[in-house]
Amino acid sequence: MSADPATAPRLLVVDDEEHITELLAMALGYQGFEVERAATGREALDSVARRAPDLIVLDVMLPDLDGFEVARRLRLDEGAGTRVPVIFLTAKDATEDKVQGLRLGSDDYVTK
Repeated sequence: MSADPATAPRLLVVDDEEHITELLAMALGYQGFEVERAATGREALDSVARRAPDLIVLDVMLPDLDGFEVARRLRLDEGAGTRVPVIFLTAKDATEDKVQGLRLGSDDYVTK
């Protein structure tokens, strides 16, 4: 199934593990989403600054800025990034990590 890119909901998947972003992009693309990928926190912030997605799927463990810092910067931004829903998808499963992610304004926190 392929949707019209002009009307398809746009997702940004942020993870430094290429096989994960590739798998998510394939599965979500099949469901009709337009998927952009970023491997670092800075790439994610740049992507949102260019064109805010409808949803961000964000890993915590990234090579430059961690996902918590990305979420914090998005929520402090006066632009469209402030309003973009964020779902953490990460291997960090400690209760304090989940609490931190939710306190930063994420909409959900899912462990891999």
